Amino acid sequence: MDRARGVDRANGSGEPALAGVRVIDLTQFEAGTSCTETLAWLGADVIKVEPPERGDQGRRLSTDREGVDSYYFLLLNANKRSVTCDLKDERGKALVRALIKHGDVFVENFAPGAIERLGFGYDQVAQINPSIIYTQIKGFASDGPYRNFLSFDMIAQAAGGAYSITGEHDGPPLKPGPNIGDTGTGLHAAIGILAALFQRQRTGQGQRIEVAMQEAVINYTRVAYMRPADLGPAPRRGDGAARDSGTSGLFRCQGDGPNDYCYIHATRGDNHHWQRLIDAMGSAELARDPRFATSAERAAHGAELRAIIEAWTRKKDKEEVMELLGHAGVPAGAVYDTAELANDPFLRKRGMFATVQHPQRGDFTMPGWPVKMSSSHVPLRAAPLLGQDNASVFAELAGCNAGELRELQAARVI
Repeated sequence: MDRARGVDRANGSGEPALAGVRVIDLTQFEAGTSCTETLAWLGADVIKVEPPERGDQGRRLSTDREGVDSYYFLLLNANKRSVTCDLKDERGKALVRALIKHGDVFVENFAPGAIERLGFGYDQVAQINPSIIYTQIKGFASDGPYRNFLSFDMIAQAAGGAYSITGEHDGPPLKPGPNIGDTGTGLHAAIGILAALFQRQRTGQGQRIEVAMQEAVINYTRVAYMRPADLGPAPRRGDGAARDSGTSGLFRCQGDGPNDYCYIHATRGDNHHWQRLIDAMGSAELARDPRFATSAERAAHGAELRAIIEAWTRKKDKEEVMELLGHAGVPAGAVYDTAELANDPFLRKRGMFATVQHPQRGDFTMPGWPVKMSSSHVPLRAAPLLGQDNASVFAELAGCNAGELRELQAARVI
């Protein structure tokens, strides 16, 4: 183990992939916390630094019980340790500086300029620990015209282009359901951190990483740029579905529920998906219908073709449609809701959903980490209570004894 760099060079010992990597986590809400949770799920020791008494604002966001951590917080802070520090008090700053000395990664997503005003900008932190990977997640680029603007997921999705390509042709822009502006930016930051840790193995040097939420959303929507900007207007909402509306899209299935649909995508340049679809439907005669002979003809007669396909899907539930078409080699996906997914026996067995024991909430089932590694496994643990690890972390990394910890707590520094 190279402790100075926090990298386990053996990486065959059965330890998690990021065993020995210590992350000093000054994040809140979702974009930053999803980054550090990812690192925790890969085996890093993530120490979440929070304000005394109130903690990360996400603890109270949408909570259904006063004084009890929200499910939102539990979902974004699993597998971390929590300490409290008043960063406006010099004694609290001294504790964080002690943590930084022992850290490999530093992550923050405060409002623009806030971390610098507290005395923990990159230059100050690098002076304490030159090998640290210093990561900042902001709404917009720090050298751009919007650098001082606040941002949340919906702001990033609007300013990053995701809204503009989501919705119906004649309707307003819609917010995509997944939080690609928040969690998506956190994942981009985690990728940058992993690359920086790898680079540090060669150079011994730390570096600063910045990820802007607007730019992460642009990256997620890169396929929308297939049409160069100088060759015409931007793509309209719904363009992807409209091109192949006859054999690509949502088809109503048996049942009256809001999600009783299956998405079928039987459209490519040749006819093999189309042939498989009509074979699975028991409608091989459609292959001889001139209205549907080619992809272009099927698109031109999309409404007629859609009615034929939906007459078939409405006689079956969405799972049956997905299974029949999937086995036939036709891309198809039932529209599963979150409850259906959380209760799926296979996903439970695989660990995509797991039940953790939280001291306040009791049993809580949450999504796990989707990346499966043959030599790195990290059991899912519940998010920590506020300041749960003050004694162990500050004793280990700041050298505080029990008396000093009592004094700091009495002064509300921790």
